[in-house]
Amino acid sequence: MMNIKIEKASVEQKVVLRNLLELYKYDFSEYDPEDVNEHGEYGYKYFDHYWTEPERFPFLITVDDKYAGFALVRKKTQDHMTIEFCFSMAEFFIMKKYRKNGVGKHAATYLFDRFPGKWEVAQIKENIPARKFWVKVISDYTNRNYTEIQRDDWDGPIQTFITYSNNVVDQP
Repeated sequence: MMNIKIEKASVEQKVVLRNLLELYKYDFSEYDPEDVNEHGEYGYKYFDHYWTEPERFPFLITVDDKYAGFALVRKKTQDHMTIEFCFSMAEFFIMKKYRKNGVGKHAATYLFDRFPGKWEVAQIKENIPARKFWVKVISDYTNRNYTEIQRDDWDGPIQTFITYSNNVVDQP
């Protein structure tokens, strides 16, 4: 049996998450036209913000004490006129060798439980594997009680739902 852990990434673990983020961006390059920069890196505009802004939460995912992926969760305001907010799965990555064996579902479920409330999970329309993964995970998690929407500012489906976790893990 695999020992899966999802833990908030410390400042000391930034380099690990940055390296995993490069793998994720490379993996994602078949759907995204972005090129590497002059240093041969993709980079991530908001990376450092995950350790400086209180509404951003970086997580590392391990399997049997080996790095297997990461998740970047963001608490975002619905609009600037209200205090209403939702949680967003900004980025989510499971290394290929750990896919299709429940690691991603376990990690996503853990994060949904950890941050009860309104959620949105968006995928770009070309990323069919991600779309299938998220629809299955969210459908199972919510007992099909979610809505799929489209927005003018995003090119793909967005699943919205509310979590009512009774087993909230240590809050952020």
